[in-house]
Amino acid sequence: MLKLNTCIIRLVLFLGTTATTVIAATKPHGIHHYRHQRRHLTDARDVTGFISIDCGTNASYTDSSTALYYTTDEQYIDSGINMDILPEHKIENLQQQLTNVRSFPEGTKNCYTLKPSQGKGRNYLIRAYFLYGNYDSLNKPPTFDLLLGVDVWSTVKLDNSSHYVWKEIIHTPSTDYLYVCVANTDSGTPFISGLELRLLPDSIYKQDSGSLDLLCRNYVTNLLNFNVIRYKDDVYDRIWKPGYPTSQASFIETMSEVGPGGYLLPSSVMKVAVVPKILNQPIRLYYNQESDRSTGFYFFLHVAEISELPKGEVRELSITLNGVKKTQDLYTPYLQTKTISNDQKPITDSFLNITIQSTNNSTLPPILNAIEVFNVIQISELSTDVADVHALNQIKSFYKRMTDWQGDPCFPKRYSWAGVVCNYDSSNIIRITSVNLSSKGLTGHIAASFADLTSLQILDLSDNNLSGLIPELLADLPMLKTLNLSKNNFTGSVPELLLEKSAAGALSLSVENISGLCSSRSCTSKKKSKAYLAYIAAISALLVLLVAGFIIFCIYKRHTARLYERSRNGKRKGEFTRFSNSELTSITKNRRRELGKGGFGVVYYGRLNDGTEVAVKILSQSIHASDQFTTEVELLMDIRHKNLVSLIGYCEEETTLALVYEYMAGGNLQSNLSASKPLSWKLRLQIALDSAQGLEYLHNGCSPPVVHRDVKTQNILLDKNLQAKIADFGMSKIFPDEPRTHVSTRVIGTPGYLDPQYHETRQLKEKSDVYSFGVVLLELITGKEATVNIQEKVITLVQWVIPILETGDLREILDERLQEVQNTNSVWRVIDIAMACVKRTAMERPTMSQIVTDLKECLAMVLNTEHDTTVPDDSTESLVTANTELDTTVHDDSTESLVTTNTEMAPEVR
Repeated sequence: MLKLNTCIIRLVLFLGTTATTVIAATKPHGIHHYRHQRRHLTDARDVTGFISIDCGTNASYTDSSTALYYTTDEQYIDSGINMDILPEHKIENLQQQLTNVRSFPEGTKNCYTLKPSQGKGRNYLIRAYFLYGNYDSLNKPPTFDLLLGVDVWSTVKLDNSSHYVWKEIIHTPSTDYLYVCVANTDSGTPFISGLELRLLPDSIYKQDSGSLDLLCRNYVTNLLNFNVIRYKDDVYDRIWKPGYPTSQASFIETMSEVGPGGYLLPSSVMKVAVVPKILNQPIRLYYNQESDRSTGFYFFLHVAEISELPKGEVRELSITLNGVKKTQDLYTPYLQTKTISNDQKPITDSFLNITIQSTNNSTLPPILNAIEVFNVIQISELSTDVADVHALNQIKSFYKRMTDWQGDPCFPKRYSWAGVVCNYDSSNIIRITSVNLSSKGLTGHIAASFADLTSLQILDLSDNNLSGLIPELLADLPMLKTLNLSKNNFTGSVPELLLEKSAAGALSLSVENISGLCSSRSCTSKKKSKAYLAYIAAISALLVLLVAGFIIFCIYKRHTARLYERSRNGKRKGEFTRFSNSELTSITKNRRRELGKGGFGVVYYGRLNDGTEVAVKILSQSIHASDQFTTEVELLMDIRHKNLVSLIGYCEEETTLALVYEYMAGGNLQSNLSASKPLSWKLRLQIALDSAQGLEYLHNGCSPPVVHRDVKTQNILLDKNLQAKIADFGMSKIFPDEPRTHVSTRVIGTPGYLDPQYHETRQLKEKSDVYSFGVVLLELITGKEATVNIQEKVITLVQWVIPILETGDLREILDERLQEVQNTNSVWRVIDIAMACVKRTAMERPTMSQIVTDLKECLAMVLNTEHDTTVPDDSTESLVTANTELDTTVHDDSTESLVTTNTEMAPEVR
């Protein structure tokens, strides 16, 4: 038997006992030495389908050897602490991601959540690195479990401080996200050094079932070359370890380029091959199953004839697997890679014995250039119900307390979430039946997401600092049998439905030791009676108003009286200027320059006496315009934010209602997107982030919160520095403090931007703004408007994007003026954000806070790219100059509107 050893591990030919075998970090050659070859992409930091994470670092960077861009792990996990390995283990040329770790001294299971933009059902290579480096100064390398999804992938064992291991698997997930977790087995503190995900074509590494856990990946080399080969030589960033022949064999090599074949092998991997010294001597490869989870083997032999054979010479191969000959012999073409594998069916023996020999027709001995061998492991499709997982994650996000809730709540069973009980009786869907959050230090009100746990039988929220009203939504939980709310700070009364269920014996209700709470039915009866009387009074008042023949005049005078009273009482005195009609005439030079027109009025350019530029909205005489006027004035009196357009003053006279805003010299986003000079991708991202921050302030910075209700590119304005601000608050709705779930109201919005769930249910939610903002993101990406005309049929932009996204072709989606954008990873990330925003149901959409965080990360990716090739460096300056010229020239084009009204595009939708 021929043997081929490498400088890394003892091999039989190319076979390592495992691909995760320890590698001595003290060796001068190893994984930190790479080949370099320019890939076809424009920027190696922007490789579609790659996620590269340095676990435990505080700053992102471009790896000096591969030129791949590595990010911090903060966006993927919310637990653990960053630590550096000790200096004596930081050898020269050590891969940067191995110099630090994220350690997990708390929690049984700590998980990274990866969300590749290509989604589920695709082939991914996933790789995790571990170098202990005595980071905790205990000099005790730990042992712990590594999990993939809901299963144990492998056990990480480190024999000393200087050696590191990596684990690698090829896996096809059934969900759009992947959990990679480390789990404590009471044998030391788990940690991780790095984590990588690489998209592979679906046409290679096919398997009948299960996932492919790497045993070895080796290529032949001579005694002088010990380089590990990976990206950029290997476009999929597979790591190829070197091996060399023993005395019974020799190697041959070529300086010519070798064709990559279907598996796109690097030419540098295939340029050297091993051959026996004797014609009839075979090449044998032997492997044992080392994992008790393995159910078989897959192998991939890569061969290429790299010697130009003399006339009459033939090299033909015969392959035998565990004593059984493969039916077809293999001819090896010159300088072309051929791959031999076990045809999508695993070899299920406990060992793998591969014999490569020459056929009777062959005049030359067998040849082999490279080999890959995998164990087959079964990754379970079991998982907790998606809606339950989402609800628990929303609850975790709301209270920000349960940091140990990571990965799947119910699997693996021995690592299930603390305080969560699952129903494992059903073989198909695993549901959450009990949640115990007693004594967790919870504050605020009861999160609305508890109502989404529809199989919940027991809920214990006792001994916390929860306040506000007990929501009626708890009574809607169909399976709830036990509810413990005692020792909290609730006020008001217990909902009547909860009391009725308790009285009937259907619910065990505990509300003890809550001083501000009335728990008797008399409280709710009184409240109901008062509400009924108030309802009757309101109906009566409305009838009186309907009978009156001068309703418009009465409503108008009522608004006037309200604002006059605010001024007389001194509220917010001096914050706004009250203008007269004659002053507005002077400011606008007799309404000379029109900036925009809408159903509620016209916007004019103006200058104050001190030279301040303003935009003056003169409202039409109508009930709706009067309502809008009051809403905007009262709302803008209470809020201030750098990404919200500021109100300077107002005019309220019997014949004139007007609002005076800061002047936004850059125009609105809609006109900028359709302008002949395109906005760069970086600038579009900055505009998206500015707008998101404005909406996030309305939702979370205002008390009570505010829903804009008409988010669209027309209502996003740019100042002279191209900073984006949200405008036009006439349709906005103020939410009550408790509960903060929805407001039932008439449906108002703009076609293409309107939340379909709001349209159907008439229940306005904060997430209605999120849907509209998702459409704005799609406009920024595609350059198209919110409605698209396709073959004389008008559809929404969301409807247009979805089928194209399924093809995965970014060029079909991206604004054609941005086709040369460098950082396509950032584009995919924004597409992911946008599609999450326009999910059908509000529950599935992210919050504006989450969106702001994600957009900051996207912008950071672009800023770390050296050049934006779509726009010259001076593009921002030139755009500002072009817009500034509008100050001194009169234009009639309403696309330059600076504070546009929205009723012509925002009718009441029925």
